[in-house]
Amino acid sequence: MDKSTPRGHYHPLTLMLNDIVSIYIELGFEVTEGPIVDSDWSNFEALNMKYGHPARDAQDTFYIKNKKGPDGLPMMPRTQLSQMQVMYPLAHKPPFKIVYFGKAFRNENMDATHEAEHSQIEAMVVSEKANLGELKGTIEHVLSKFFGTKIETRLRPGYFPFVEPGLEVDMKCFLCKATPGCPICKGIGWREVVASGMMNPIVLRNGGVDTDKWQGFAYAIGWDRLAMFKYGINDIRLFNAGDLRLTNQF
Repeated sequence: MDKSTPRGHYHPLTLMLNDIVSIYIELGFEVTEGPIVDSDWSNFEALNMKYGHPARDAQDTFYIKNKKGPDGLPMMPRTQLSQMQVMYPLAHKPPFKIVYFGKAFRNENMDATHEAEHSQIEAMVVSEKANLGELKGTIEHVLSKFFGTKIETRLRPGYFPFVEPGLEVDMKCFLCKATPGCPICKGIGWREVVASGMMNPIVLRNGGVDTDKWQGFAYAIGWDRLAMFKYGINDIRLFNAGDLRLTNQF
């Protein structure tokens, strides 16, 4: 190779993924993955999002033309990774601890904090004694280990059809101190990075899990948003821009 050829660099999202997955492996989680193209049943129906739910709106979901699933409804690029809350239990018996990651797709109005193609990491635990204390402790351990320091977080109630109760976890903004006009936190000083909760019994039963014996929790982390916090990147669109000026810094 010509000595003048510049050395290649890992994408910052790849570096971040390697770091955070290694943390889950240390905690005993199994790494798995799910399909990118999904059916209406596993992407919506099985996750307690019945017909008419706002998430099904064409303004939020891309549909694949002339491609229908087993249910006769249009197939779609997955809008989140939460379909694994049903698909994994259908093929595996509890107890289990799994982590999975990949791209999800939503018809978003793109700005500094929203992308049509975004990266997620989701974890799920199903056991006889899974509880909110374990959920909170796991999230805080993963985030603190990833950032290498005790980070400031806050938990607040949130609604997601596939968990009950639901919690949102916010991290203190890295860019400002609640400065008006901040592109990350909009001047609030905090930014949501984790959506979580105890798995809805309806979802567990759709996955073939006996809810009289087993319970579980799940949470999703905005993988690209975590990278924004860690590396000081203030625009999520840069990750998919193909700009070597970003990649060459890593």
